[in-house]
Amino acid sequence: VQLQASGGGLVQPGGSLRLSCAASGSIFSFNVMAWYRQAPGKQRESVAFITSRGGRNYADFVKGRFTISRDNTKNTVYLQMNSLKPEDTAVYYCKLTIGSRAYWGQGTLVTVSS
Repeated sequence: VQLQASGGGLVQPGGSLRLSCAASGSIFSFNVMAWYRQAPGKQRESVAFITSRGGRNYADFVKGRFTISRDNTKNTVYLQMNSLKPEDTAVYYCKLTIGSRAYWGQGTLVTVSS
């Protein structure tokens, strides 16, 4: 299984970005796809996850601003990020969990700065 994340970049405070992560390989029908982030000098933290059946969960610090979605036909998960703040600056990683196995993407850098 491989994950390819994309969509990061530089954006001004208040702006928006959309991250994508495409999974390839042996993907079982029931799985969980998630986004994590790691800011400089901090631990990696969970941002949001979505199950293959559409169940969602968000970290409190992104509720109302970020939306996670997925296209099961493309094995792709998205993260729409609105009202971005400087504290959202981090490397964002996607994660695919199938049963007890977890797979990580390579990360995409999001920088929120004026």
